[in-house]
Amino acid sequence: MSDDVAVGFVRVRLDLSYDGTEFSGWAKQAGGRRTVQGEVEDALRTVTRSGAAAYDLTVAGRTDAGVHARGQVAHVDLPGELWAEHREKLLKRLAGRLPKDVRVWGVAEAPVGFNARFAALWRRYVYRVGDRPGGVDPLLRNHVLWHDWELDVDVMDAAAKSLVGEHDFAAYAKKREGATTIREILDFGVRRRDDGVVEIEVRADAFCHNQVRSMVGALLFVGDGHRGAEWPRKVLDAGVRDSAVHVVRPHGLTLEEVAYPADESLMERQRLARRVRVRGQ
Repeated sequence: MSDDVAVGFVRVRLDLSYDGTEFSGWAKQAGGRRTVQGEVEDALRTVTRSGAAAYDLTVAGRTDAGVHARGQVAHVDLPGELWAEHREKLLKRLAGRLPKDVRVWGVAEAPVGFNARFAALWRRYVYRVGDRPGGVDPLLRNHVLWHDWELDVDVMDAAAKSLVGEHDFAAYAKKREGATTIREILDFGVRRRDDGVVEIEVRADAFCHNQVRSMVGALLFVGDGHRGAEWPRKVLDAGVRDSAVHVVRPHGLTLEEVAYPADESLMERQRLARRVRVRGQ
């Protein structure tokens, strides 16, 4: 495994958040679509007066179109001289250049072995749902899904907990060529806030494409009585996509937090994350 920073460059960690409503996801795309990565990289080039230089960001979790982030983490390798020149004022200058739906909250030189994607221990997401008969508070409409059936949170929580552990999540994932669907869910639970909004929170070492939104779709079917609490686990064990499992809309989903090990464990964490995962290893 090699994740060496080129001679003369410095790896910089960025902590950021964004409202995904008007973005076509995190990753840059052809055709000029607006993305979070594109906005941040453009802002970096502008405030550092780097012209046509390309400083590519590596992110902890590549969110889809419409998905939000409160605790996203990325890194970028910058020339050492440029970093030394701009480090003291970079955060404020980015605030003046970035659009208001994306903010960078922290910019710091990363420790040896840091990689925003491969050194992460876990990612924590929350999906928010409203089931009031009148709909969702208009001020929350871009962050809370309206489900027009009353939800039983206790039953949903029991179903969520049946998915905790290391499993092959092929039944809840959009398969990608050459990629494993084995993941380990560390925590999975459902609660209702005082204002009535239902929060579905899941923490895992990593997630497959569409995995969280598919699992939420299954839990909603349980919560509104269309399926029993045992159904999501049966779908998991079957190992194939079930047409009854709907991928819910993206706007209810927020990446809340990404965690990393102590500095001395970063390289070992990268090694483990890059391995070809086999069940039980």
